[in-house]
Amino acid sequence: MTQPRGDSGEQVARLIAERVTDVPGFPQPGIVFKDLSPLFADPAAFRGVIDAIVAYYGAGTFDLVVGIEARGFVIAAAVAYAAGAGVVPVRKAGKLPRAVLSAAYALEYGEAVLEVHEDAFVTGQRVLVVDDVLATGGTAATTLDLVERAGGTVVGFSVLLELAFLAGRQRLPGRPVHALLTV
Repeated sequence: MTQPRGDSGEQVARLIAERVTDVPGFPQPGIVFKDLSPLFADPAAFRGVIDAIVAYYGAGTFDLVVGIEARGFVIAAAVAYAAGAGVVPVRKAGKLPRAVLSAAYALEYGEAVLEVHEDAFVTGQRVLVVDDVLATGGTAATTLDLVERAGGTVVGFSVLLELAFLAGRQRLPGRPVHALLTV
């Protein structure tokens, strides 16, 4: 087995690599879903990855953490709590109760629409965006654009797992990307 690699070092990358489960054929044939539920269920490992994200940026360098539906919510809430920041969800269309900004984008296996409350940010608020996996980069690029359209200032984008072979990072030129495990 090759040494796990990631932007926060081998030890953190190993925490994730040892707890990710491949699920072939989900959500459709030909896709191999990377299930991080075992990581979320392991208290020490989960704390380790959350602490690594906060340490990478530094508490006090962001005001809000945006979590991308749905597993990003788990990560965002924990990072926000650990850093003393607030949390904002970016959701699939039709899930937020007030006026929203929307953006459509292509997934590796279809199309989707993401939304954020149009009043989610005070102009200039520093925002860290988090998600579980960076694949083709469509979800990430759309979310970063939505945050900026709503008045937030993106200070970073963190993921637990980057699938480098799908080149998602290339869809985020000039954006600070932090991946705890890159495969």
